[in-house]
This record gives sequence, structure tokens and C-alpha cells, in this order.
Amino acid sequence: MTRPKPLALLLCVLFSMAASQPQAQTIDPLAPTGRWPIRDGSAARTPPMGWSSWNAFRTEITEDKVIGAAEALVSSGLAKRGYVYVNIDDGWWLQRRASDGRLQVRTQLFPSAVVQGSADTSFRPFVDRIHGLGLKAGIYTDIGRNACSQAYDLESPNLPVGSTREREVGLYGHVDQDIQLFLKDWKFDYLKVDACGLADFGADQSVVAAHAYRPMPPAIVRGRPAQTDASKIRGLYEEVAAAIRRHDPANAAFLSICAWGQADVRQWGKDVGQSWRTGEDITPSWSSLLQSFDSAAGRALYAHPGAWNDPDMLFIGAGEFDEHHLTEARSHFSLWAIINAPLLIGYDLRQAPQALLDIWGNSDVIAINQDPAGHQGVLAYSADDLQIIVKTLSDGSKAVALFNRSATSLQATLTADHLKFAKDAPIAVREVWNQQALPAFTGEMALTLAPHETRLLRVNGKRQLPGALYLSELPGLVNVAVDGVRQSELDPTIRRGMSPWSGSRSDGERPVYSGWGGAQADSAPYGTALAVGGRSFASGIGILSGSRIQIKNERRFARFTASVGIDDSTRNRKGSVRFSIYGDGRLLAHTRELAFGQAPVALAANVAGVNIIELVARTHDGSAQPVSTAWGSAALSEAAGQQ
Repeated sequence: MTRPKPLALLLCVLFSMAASQPQAQTIDPLAPTGRWPIRDGSAARTPPMGWSSWNAFRTEITEDKVIGAAEALVSSGLAKRGYVYVNIDDGWWLQRRASDGRLQVRTQLFPSAVVQGSADTSFRPFVDRIHGLGLKAGIYTDIGRNACSQAYDLESPNLPVGSTREREVGLYGHVDQDIQLFLKDWKFDYLKVDACGLADFGADQSVVAAHAYRPMPPAIVRGRPAQTDASKIRGLYEEVAAAIRRHDPANAAFLSICAWGQADVRQWGKDVGQSWRTGEDITPSWSSLLQSFDSAAGRALYAHPGAWNDPDMLFIGAGEFDEHHLTEARSHFSLWAIINAPLLIGYDLRQAPQALLDIWGNSDVIAINQDPAGHQGVLAYSADDLQIIVKTLSDGSKAVALFNRSATSLQATLTADHLKFAKDAPIAVREVWNQQALPAFTGEMALTLAPHETRLLRVNGKRQLPGALYLSELPGLVNVAVDGVRQSELDPTIRRGMSPWSGSRSDGERPVYSGWGGAQADSAPYGTALAVGGRSFASGIGILSGSRIQIKNERRFARFTASVGIDDSTRNRKGSVRFSIYGDGRLLAHTRELAFGQAPVALAANVAGVNIIELVARTHDGSAQPVSTAWGSAALSEAAGQQ
């Protein structure tokens, strides 16, 4: 036997050691999981409703103001209609104690937080009082070291005080400690986590030197998604979510992510929190409402029970939505209702006029927002002046908002096609705000809209597809697990209003929300009509290649059908795409590789007994640019032989 030479022996040992170590496996994001990833906690089965201090008081909050709002929710009857959260925003903190890092409440504002005989402060008595009213309590923090007020509300008397580190009241470096304090010790039910601490405290910011903050390299670069570190932002919010799971084993807490539509949050917000802001802060102006609404209205496929698009809080009661602008106030409420936005009142309820209480308390409008199916309304028609949004309700009826964005009256035509109802059958119509029945129509009906008016209707008719529904009617069953967007782009479709912060001092407001090219209902990813090989599709899903869509079937539907192919408007015309259908992780059907210009291919699968359907569009050209694809007329049938 020949003895190995020392070098050979060393190499042999190293090879053996390497072989014994577990090898990192490349995870294929398009591989079906057969698992629904969204937490289905009781706190988020429908959009949250309640009150928040920010729009009413900014940092000028006190215990009396907040308790007064809570008591008004109860006495006005709003609590019985679902407004149960009472949320404190920025301004509550005094400092982070240097000795042990514990957050201290500003007891001058919240006297019940004083702990006799201790240096500690505690929100527990305050939260107990909120709970005693039958309500839930929410609190505010930031994902970075410092809060938004420390950059933008510098004249406030309620900014954190003390040394540089004592004024670092955000979560960064204290996630587990603070989440335990908020949820386990203080018993809060709702947590809003802002992101100014990772956007506005870079070394080049004048506020950093002026107020002796520790610089934080910006992970969010506002308006520049290519420079934003989306993976870092997601990782930090995932750390918060993990801490919530540790300290909230009952899965009852609500996490509101406030990254203003930045850092690709539309892709991952649903996997991490229960709601995510889709745009900048709303202000009480019509221009700001349009901007906020636009940031969420085109993202219906990204929201569902347990996870909601958040265009920001209601500003009803102030500015162009006050008691002298009730048409605008009702439009605000109607639009937030039909896109399943959180309904968080931002008004001093201790002095609310009845006209505003009647808007917030309209149970028929609330019912549209709180419908248990959780289908966000889908844009059926969209122009600069008029939009028609249609939402499928759990009883099979539809809610419809006809939204006049303009300052002049206009005539709108609502068609059976908008509703995906049969053209030859009567459609019953009822106005939601006044419960007035309108004459039934067949085919189409004309409606007059006053300036800034939203006509909110509830309609019933015969389905366009007998025994089946288009997938775009059911966004609440959809999870866009991977949307194929490889490079974040600013979304040019969102209205650009004059900035309330800088006016016209800059060269104009740029688009600031990433998300251009995301999955769309009844539209191609970049806003064109769905079409494959010259054939148009009024219904379907437009999504980029390299994508995986999940459908929560839960054995309800028996058959899935679609006509698939590369969309005629694709930017990349060289790539080929294979379309596949999976059921609970098992391949059910697929196409060959399809090229640009080819006619659509019929693709169907028996999904009876399947819990999770997954639709995969995989490209094979290796290009960095994805291909626009269409799942034309994608539909779910209740009987295997239909469609």
C-alpha cells in the first residue's frame, strides 16, 4: 500500500471535510410551494378601522386628547360600526434611558404613565383604560434610530430630549427590547413602524449636524429606487415581524409598515406586515387625495385578507374635506372603502359635527370596505377625468364607484362589461349613500356626476361567465408571490401634485413610488390593454415573466382556464416563455415555449380538491429584461366540465 504524500493527504482531508458540510442550495423563487404564506390573524381579516392622532394633532398629543377620541368613538356609535383602534402617533416619547435602553414616556403629556417609586414609565394604565372601553390601542415607532418628527417637526416641543443616544428612540438596535415593551409589557395591539430613520439622517443632511444626530447612511433614497436598498429595508421589517411573533403568540397584533411605497414594499409588504403605505403622506387637499388614491388603486392583486394596501389615513374633516365640502368628503370615504384601505379617522372627535359623523358611520359604505371576501376594487375604466372601480362582494353582487376626478360635471356610462355581467340580462342598481333604488338597466346606463363626486352603487346581475368567475374579479384569492420585476422603476401613472412641503422651489414633483411593471388585473404590466398575437382580452392577468401567482382555491373551484402568451406590448420580443399550472405543488398542465407574435394558447387544468393553485411564467432567454405575459380570460369554474 502506497502512503499518500503529505500534500495529497491534506487535500484529501480538506475535500472530505468540505463534502461533509451541508451545501448551500439555490432556492428557485418560481418553484411552487403549495403553501399560502400570508398570516391569517384575526386582526387583519378585514382592513383595520379606528382613529389616529397624527392628522388631528401631529406631535401635539396628550392623554386627554387621545382618551377623548376613544370615548367619542364609543359615545357616537362609531365603535359599534368597527372603529376599534385608537392609535398614538409620533410625539409620545421622552427619551431612551441611557442605563438600559428602555424607552421613557413623556409623562407631562401622559400622566398615567408615571410609575410611583420607580424610574420607569409605563403605558399599561393608559392601554388598560382603552381596553376597558372595549377598544384596541396602537403605538408608533420608526425602523431607524430616529423618528420622522426629529427631521421634519423641529419646532415641536415634544421631540425626544437628552444626549444623542438618548434621543435615538427608533427600533434600530433595540427591536426585541422595544417590541417586548410595546406588546408584552404595555399590551398594545397595533404597531405603526415608520421609515424616516433610514431615509433622512444621512451625513449630508443639514439636520444631522444641526441636532447632533448620529448619521445613518440612507437605505431609502427618496425618488431613486435604483439606489434604495430594498433587501435591507425588507430585512429590518422582517426582524420586527419576527419579534412580534415571539412576543405575540396569539397572532393578534397588527403591523403597519410605513415606507411610503418605497423599497419595493408592494412586493414584500404582504409577506411581512398586515398593511403597508403605498405613497407619501396625505394632506387635506383634492390634489393629495388623487395622489394617494392612485398609489393604491392599481395594486389590487397585491392585497387580500391579512394584508392591505394603505394609501394613508382619512383626512375627512379638514381642508377640502371638511363639513363645507361634503361631496369631497364622501368621495374620500367611498374611494377608501372600495379599495379596502384602512379606515383610520384623523380628526378631533371630541368636537365632530354630525355631518362628518354621518359619513364615517355610514354602515352600508363600511360594509363594502369590510366585506369578508377581501377583494380590492379593480379599475374597469380609467381616464384623467373619470374612473370606474368595481369590487366583487362575498354575496356575488358588485360594488361600483364612479369617480369624477375633475372640477366639472360629466356624464358617465356604466356598462355590463365593466361589471362582467351579461349584456342581455337586467342589472339591478341601488345607490349606497342614500339607499335609493335606481331603474334596472340592460347593457348600459348613463349617470351624471357632479364635480368631485363619487357615485357609489351596489349592483346585481347575471354573470358574464355562467358558473365561473374571471380571476381578475377575485383579487382577494390571489397572492403575487413573485411578480417578475427585476429592476425597480418609478410609476408614472400616479398623479403628481405640488408638494405641500416645498411648493415650487424645486424643478417639479417627480414620480416617487416604485412599482411600475407590477402585476395587473385586466391590464398588461405597463398599462396597455391585454393582447396576444393580435387577439385582445378584456379580462385577465398581466404579469412579467419570471413570475409566480398563487390562488387560494381551498377546494372551491374545479377548473382553471386561460389563453396564455407573450403580450403584444412587451419590451422584450426575443424571449420565450413557458406557462405552467400547479396544484398543491404538483404540475397539472403546461405549454411549450411560446414566442412573441404567436397566437394565444389555451391552457386548462382540473383543480378540483386543490387548495393552492400556482401559475408560473418562466422565461428561457437569459435576458436581464423580462417579457410581458398575459393570462388572458383567466377564469375559475365551479364545475369541472364548464369553461
